[in-house]
Amino acid sequence: MKKLLVISLALIFVFTFALNTVNAQDDPIKIGAVNPLGDITGRQSTNAMKLAVDQINENGGLLGRKVELVVVDSEFRPEKGSAAIDKLATVDKVDFFVGGMSSGVHLAQIPTLKKYEKITIWAGAASGKAEETMGEGNEWYFHLHPWDYQQGASYGRGWTQIVEKNPDLDVGKVFLAYEEGSFGTESYKAYQAMFNAAKDGEGPFSEIMDDFKGASFKSAAAGGGQYRAMLRDAKEYDPDLFIWAGWEADAIPMLGQAKEVGFEPPLYVGAPPGWPQGFGNNPLSDGVVLYGMWAPALNEVSEPAKEFWDAYVEKYNSEPATYFAPLGYTNIMYLAKAIENAGTIEKDELIPVLQNTKYESPLGSTLEITPSNVIENQGFTDQKILQYQDGKQQVIWPFEFSTAELEYPFSW
Repeated sequence: MKKLLVISLALIFVFTFALNTVNAQDDPIKIGAVNPLGDITGRQSTNAMKLAVDQINENGGLLGRKVELVVVDSEFRPEKGSAAIDKLATVDKVDFFVGGMSSGVHLAQIPTLKKYEKITIWAGAASGKAEETMGEGNEWYFHLHPWDYQQGASYGRGWTQIVEKNPDLDVGKVFLAYEEGSFGTESYKAYQAMFNAAKDGEGPFSEIMDDFKGASFKSAAAGGGQYRAMLRDAKEYDPDLFIWAGWEADAIPMLGQAKEVGFEPPLYVGAPPGWPQGFGNNPLSDGVVLYGMWAPALNEVSEPAKEFWDAYVEKYNSEPATYFAPLGYTNIMYLAKAIENAGTIEKDELIPVLQNTKYESPLGSTLEITPSNVIENQGFTDQKILQYQDGKQQVIWPFEFSTAELEYPFSW
């Protein structure tokens, strides 16, 4: 009788284990995203992620399972961003973390991410301070957006090559206006470090930068929006290259106030993560240079970019206006490709496959993983230099993706 009972219990255990295994295989693969939905970058990144998930599911899902995207709004608030990771892990029980934009929010999320150590494919956050906070040895963490020092290095290479192509162009005197938060402050520190290196004849700006000055401003996204004092300071400095690092909300009012105070630098450059929808329709936009990972004009030279554009417009009946749209799409598709290649979502087996997966992205560049200064798994390392011409963003550099020549000097 005892033997019969033991056998019965064993059969029940085997049956229950098998049933749970089958049920687990029927459950969707859950991807948890944290994005600032009140900002164009977060909205369009989320839209692009949903587009990617829809396409994956229309093609049979991953490993025979549906994919489910769970999105939480960070509201651009560090405490909300951190709490979102907790919720996704404990309530929604997601398998992966993706998304992100703000460096300040991400700094608060990193300790929470370390608590769970789930595979994380983070699309945003440029501050090298975030990289330092993440630290070495966390193989489960993948970062797609270039870090600030990588961006600065790519700008240096870009302007050096542009000057070589246009010998009458001077970019030696640089003024950086930066928002007071983590993003802007770390951008300023990166530029200051590059200028110090340039004085010693080293680094990407060594051949072109003669002088550098910076000034901070309170972003309109943080309740500011008065730039006149900073702009007058810049006007007095008389730079060859004026750059501002802030948010979408700063783009139009800063441009209007620059015209008001009579500030007309030869090169007016903006470096926000996203620009206002329809900014090119503003007559003040013509000739504005911008830094970014993507432009709609890439449709002319990149098949993945064109395919993404067409699918996004068809689904949402609106056009992508920020590179966080194709970056969000890449965020999901890169993970999906690695899962298919690995044949599993088990962390230890998936990590090395992610490290060796290459993805031809709609950003016009191939995503591949290499080490950066601190972390092991860094994705993109370069930005592009673009310019608004006749209402459209044109690619100026890298030259292999170029869709137009640089127009200068800037004028009202």
